[in-house]
Amino acid sequence: MDASEPELMSRLAGGDDLALNALMDRWGDRVASFLHKMTGNRDAAVDLAQETFVKLYQARDRYRPQGNFSTYLFAIASNLARNHARWKGRHPTLSLDATPEDGGATVPELTDPNQTPEEAAQTAEKIRAVHEAFLRLPSDLREAMTLFVYEGMGYAEIGSVCQCSPKAVETRIYRARQLLKDQLKELSS
Repeated sequence: MDASEPELMSRLAGGDDLALNALMDRWGDRVASFLHKMTGNRDAAVDLAQETFVKLYQARDRYRPQGNFSTYLFAIASNLARNHARWKGRHPTLSLDATPEDGGATVPELTDPNQTPEEAAQTAEKIRAVHEAFLRLPSDLREAMTLFVYEGMGYAEIGSVCQCSPKAVETRIYRARQLLKDQLKELSS
């Protein structure tokens, strides 16, 4: 489907439920990836991504195409991630036998065929350390960095999603970079 997102939302509001499928096909992976970065849990991210599209469907009559559709969609996903984090804070759980296959935080493994096994192990360890440091960022900083780095949004768009000013977004990104730099000092040596 070559229809724009506002056209698809208009069709969805008009009763064409297949327009939601087109939006899910177009945006589902990016929303799930964003939510995975926010939650650190693949299963929770998939559930929240589905819930994001349920909320989008429920809001189909209220959608107004004033800004970017991505800002609107990621605002829904961001609110769900915040709600999820609050719920997890009130209902903590700890799995003693969690594995990456269970939906725990996973790190993509990048392999270079020219690396020795020792170099590959060092690279994997660095990637894991960066991933874990990213997940340790406060949620507001992690959210701003995820939208900036992985979604390529500008400060104004991120501000709309995070419900703050572009200057606050700039500050959050600066603070996140500083925290990551401090946490990862030993990697550069």
